[in-house]
Amino acid sequence: MSDRNKGIILLLVSALGFSLMGALVKLSGDLPTVQKAFFRNIVAAIITLGIVMYHKERLFGKKEHQKLLLSRSALGTVGIVLNFYAIDRLVLSDAEMLNKLSPFILIIFSAIFLKEIARRFQVFAVIAAFIGALFIIQPEFSVEIFPYIIGVLGAVFAAGAYTFLRVLGNKEKYYTVVFYFSLFATVALLPFTILFYEPMSMKQWAFLILAGCCATVGQFGVTLAYKFAPANEISIFFYSTVVYSALLSIVLFGQIPTILSIIGYIIIFGSSFYMFLKNNRMDMQKAK
Repeated sequence: MSDRNKGIILLLVSALGFSLMGALVKLSGDLPTVQKAFFRNIVAAIITLGIVMYHKERLFGKKEHQKLLLSRSALGTVGIVLNFYAIDRLVLSDAEMLNKLSPFILIIFSAIFLKEIARRFQVFAVIAAFIGALFIIQPEFSVEIFPYIIGVLGAVFAAGAYTFLRVLGNKEKYYTVVFYFSLFATVALLPFTILFYEPMSMKQWAFLILAGCCATVGQFGVTLAYKFAPANEISIFFYSTVVYSALLSIVLFGQIPTILSIIGYIIIFGSSFYMFLKNNRMDMQKAK
């Protein structure tokens, strides 16, 4: 099997892991969002701790990378809480697609903070993606729009976290980065979890522990996928998350996306596919 195909398979597995995480978070019922996020991260922290210790790597990375690791972890933690809030209150596939705005927002952040020049096709793709988001949100001046805004903000914070990951590059082992983030989120969310804690049934415990396991599979899947193949070659396959989530929404929750939401999915997916084709064409021209 070629490295590219390995990357595609890992990305499909990762997308399934994150989709199942979202479904399990929703199935866990009416619990505080921070409590759900805490259990998602403590499970991931325990699993990744074992992996870091197995590889005999440093747990908290190098001293010179602490600001990058802390910044990535802080933004990622806020992003997860906002994403979980949206998942609880929206059709699962809507919440997932809004979260998938993060690659487009990353282009904006890279231009502003990393001084990377945004190409014309990237600007068009970003504009189209946000038009697609408007179809999903279907903005009205009412409280019903609030969870959609939170979903978009979740994507903004996720893009901020990915910006710091771009700067960090391969300076730290991927499992160290995942452990650092998961532990940071666990510690940061612990006081809020204690303050707002609500007792859980055995079923809710099981759902949240499984959500943490699925999130870990998703995190490692996407990290390993990009080690086998460049992001611009395979990232399009990560949008399979929305397909999985739409099916889970229908089967588990009886939630069917609206026609306007589906149009929004197509626009955002089309924007990503357009960037995918343009990036591949540019790489082929460079190779010549």
